[in-house]
Amino acid sequence: MRRPRRPWLPAWMATLTWKAGVFITVMCCALAALLGALVHVSVTRQTVDTAREKALDRLEEVTRAYEAGEPLPSYAGVDPDGLPSSLRDLAVRGERGTLVADDPAGRPTMWAAGPADGRALAVRVDYSLSASTISGLDKAILGSSVLAIGATLLVGSFAVTRVTRRLHLTAQVARRISAGDLDARVNDPRTKDPSHPEDEVATVSGALDTMASSLQGKLESEQRFTADVAHELRTPLTGLSAAAELLPPGRPAEMVRDRVKAMRALTEDLLEISRLDARTETVDLDVHELGPLAERVVRASGTDTEVRIVRDARVETDKRRLERVLGNLVANAHKHGRPPVALTVDGPVVTVRDHGPGYPQYLLEHGPQRFRTESGSKGHGLGLTIAAGQASVIGAELHFTNAPSGGAEAHLTLPEYQDALADTVPPAGPTPP
Repeated sequence: MRRPRRPWLPAWMATLTWKAGVFITVMCCALAALLGALVHVSVTRQTVDTAREKALDRLEEVTRAYEAGEPLPSYAGVDPDGLPSSLRDLAVRGERGTLVADDPAGRPTMWAAGPADGRALAVRVDYSLSASTISGLDKAILGSSVLAIGATLLVGSFAVTRVTRRLHLTAQVARRISAGDLDARVNDPRTKDPSHPEDEVATVSGALDTMASSLQGKLESEQRFTADVAHELRTPLTGLSAAAELLPPGRPAEMVRDRVKAMRALTEDLLEISRLDARTETVDLDVHELGPLAERVVRASGTDTEVRIVRDARVETDKRRLERVLGNLVANAHKHGRPPVALTVDGPVVTVRDHGPGYPQYLLEHGPQRFRTESGSKGHGLGLTIAAGQASVIGAELHFTNAPSGGAEAHLTLPEYQDALADTVPPAGPTPP
């Protein structure tokens, strides 16, 4: 059974400001309606009671005059026109009562009636002023409620906006930290003085700053450790490499030289990663033809890699770093994939594809991770890590996917160079005679 789809709502309706505004409006309307109803009922009851007492007093006077045979005043009579039938029936049964109803002229009137020889003796009191007072009170209640709701909504929105602005700032700093800016801090002034109480937003901001400082300290410590280890390894490896060259020719000497070469490459990779982590790298930008540059990288790799130029493009990049990225991608494809390996240039996008088992799931989800490879595979996971770091330095985007028909694909998107002069200067035409 399929669940019913939720109705689509605009994104702004999910904000805390909108929800708080709706809550404040609903609560103000409910409170205004409750207070207005209480005031209306209280004033109406008091007004009706006053008019009823006045009408019953007049009925008492008219009853005495009727029993004495005196003429009745103009506001009294026996079975007068306009007397409500329910009040007439009540008087005929020998009881007294009052009722607000319109008189024959259509004016609001307080009627009072009592028994008089099997008929109804009734008096009327003008209720127009009282009705106008109640109507004016209702309008005043409605108007003041609207003003109160508007003022409360403005003040509440202002207060909520201040809170949401601080929350947005905290979220922005958190995104900057996740993007690698470990120096980003909220620096909420409410967290500076420990003697002053903090609200919930200040508590979250302070916790985020503390977490960022702790994370920054740990990462910098790891970076220093990696750099120090790599630097310290350089000296003994240099001596070991020189000593290996003195060994007599043979298989053992070749194995030693091969291992020393691998150790030196690993050390250089660690130094490069430490520089990338420190974000101290500077780029030397220039405009290059992407197709010939990719062909040179493949030739320098010494691998059997097919180069396809679908559409060449000019890119503004750091040539050395771009060659490092492409070289690592090609080397990784041959080391962990299977031939054929192809490098395709399609505009500013370079794709390196092999036909092996594809990238592991953790790499597709989280990107390359140093010193982590699939079980049984050779390598340290540093090649793709360096490629991703150098791509970030030159402002390129590197994405890893698996082809539907099998094999790993790495897509490198470079910033394409736009020649402003070529767009503004018209082509030269024939010179007029």
